[in-house]
Amino acid sequence: MAGESAYELVLLVKPEVFIYKIPPLTGNKGYKAADWKLDSPDWVGRLRLISIGDKLEIRLEDKTSGELFAKAPIGQLNSVDYESVSDSSRYFVVRLRSDNAQTAFVGIGFADRADSFDLNVAIQDHFKAVKKCDDSAEDNAETVPKLDLSFKEGQTITVNIGKKTITSNNNSSCAVPNLRTSLGGSSAMPLLPPPPASGNKIRK
Repeated sequence: MAGESAYELVLLVKPEVFIYKIPPLTGNKGYKAADWKLDSPDWVGRLRLISIGDKLEIRLEDKTSGELFAKAPIGQLNSVDYESVSDSSRYFVVRLRSDNAQTAFVGIGFADRADSFDLNVAIQDHFKAVKKCDDSAEDNAETVPKLDLSFKEGQTITVNIGKKTITSNNNSSCAVPNLRTSLGGSSAMPLLPPPPASGNKIRK
């Protein structure tokens, strides 16, 4: 899948998503939506889930204009790119990433629990499809027979060059044909005639 020409495919659209600035994570208990100001989101817009080949990203866009507000690439399941909170099924933490590689963690949430369920399922389905494609490619690679291009015992090949013929087998290397000049001698360049004597005059 990764080697194919990638094109964008819209997997999910949710017309309303809430964005929250969140405090830094402390301890190992995970994020809690109760620590956010849920009644005062910092931004409200539209969410689109986009696949580009085997890659996946959440795009947060303006509801009306569709202008991109931020995007959150998701490299794999159960990673810091996309995490559930410990006290609600409607809220998540995503890692935003800008084009110059700056990152920031924000909370996202929905008014309807069904919207968060749809997002979870769409993300899981994408990575299941990628894994299935990768496994299928590996299986196909194992079943393709390998070509044996080596010489067999006693096998020969014949190559015609003009009127010369070169024959080779697996016991000897190709012999270079003994090329001769048109004068019938060796392949050395024939001697040129000497220049005219300096006393000779050039006639007009």
